[in-house]
Amino acid sequence: MRPENGPEDRPLNVPLCAPEIRGREWEYVKECLDGGWVSSVGAFVDRFEREFAAHLGVAHAVATASGTAALHVALLVAGVRPEDEVLVPALTFIAPANAVRYVGAWPVFMDVEPRYWQMDPEKVADFVERQCRWSDGRLTNRETGRVVRALLPVHVLGHPVDIDPLLALAQKYGLALIEDATESLGARYKGRSVGHLGNVACFSFNGNKLLTTGSGGMLVTDDETWAGRAKYLTTQAKDDPTEYVHNAIGFNYRLTNVQAALGCAQLEQVAAFLAAKRRIAEAYSVALGEVSGLEPMPEALWARSAFWLYTVLVDEGLYGLDSRVLLRRLAEKGVQARPLWQPLHRSRAHAGCPSYRVEVADRIHRQALSLPSSVGLTPVQQQAVIDVCRRPGRSR
Repeated sequence: MRPENGPEDRPLNVPLCAPEIRGREWEYVKECLDGGWVSSVGAFVDRFEREFAAHLGVAHAVATASGTAALHVALLVAGVRPEDEVLVPALTFIAPANAVRYVGAWPVFMDVEPRYWQMDPEKVADFVERQCRWSDGRLTNRETGRVVRALLPVHVLGHPVDIDPLLALAQKYGLALIEDATESLGARYKGRSVGHLGNVACFSFNGNKLLTTGSGGMLVTDDETWAGRAKYLTTQAKDDPTEYVHNAIGFNYRLTNVQAALGCAQLEQVAAFLAAKRRIAEAYSVALGEVSGLEPMPEALWARSAFWLYTVLVDEGLYGLDSRVLLRRLAEKGVQARPLWQPLHRSRAHAGCPSYRVEVADRIHRQALSLPSSVGLTPVQQQAVIDVCRRPGRSR
């Protein structure tokens, strides 16, 4: 018999998605500290914006204090006004819906498609064509009477949205297309970089993202006017280089030089980080694809996912447990996993916001579970996660 408190009884310590600090981060941060440039002005801020824009192939990048701040400002520069409507997926983190409300507009929650769990372009088209009226150069929601001003697709979990149909709708009806790419740095759609597909895009550098600055974000665009307006708004809308004159309401949304220093060091390692994410995803897909009731994270033929958080769907009838029971079993073993976000059409914070034919998001939310996906996840740690996941199921 195996003795009590043997190796298999000891709790693991496997985080969901920990930052990977292994490059020149210490060197660059020390340079900030030694030079005294620690706030929102400094060479690393400008460098990070320049190098991030070059990495994506966009003309302009504006660093922000968070991904949510980038979304807020993106909506403003895109011309979204109070009482407008913006189409947002129902299954995503709450930040884009909150940002829409910050500008006084209304999110309209759209369903996700069942294959890749992204904003459903067919239902968006159905909503626009059937539920809206095009007149005098404006698209109006027939039910609410409000103007639909923008589309805000979110590339969730590292996988791109099928965005070409949305771009076609945006062009036909004069809508802004704002990409929320906060989870998907490094993903590609039909060979094109996510974040360089619509009019403006936003990224997050939170501690669990592929590239982290602790907290921070970036707005990117090819539009020089929009980029200038974004930088103006994120730096308190100061209108005179010397005097403190402000002709608009601005925001304290600037990234600090210390954070930007981290970002520069992290950006140097992005290719290696992405390769690690794909290795982790492949190992999970091979091992868990053989377990009845576990549906591995998909990747479309037209996509190259960044696999930010590797996520499985748990079919209780086939697997024998639901996703939340598996969540607890993993936690008991010291493995951090997490469910997806409450669908936004069910959020009390956004009660009263319209939604349209949301039928798939609830099932994905009920079944989905994100597994440890740190860049530094070791094969031993990953195998331990796989072992816990495989035990309740039956092989196919």
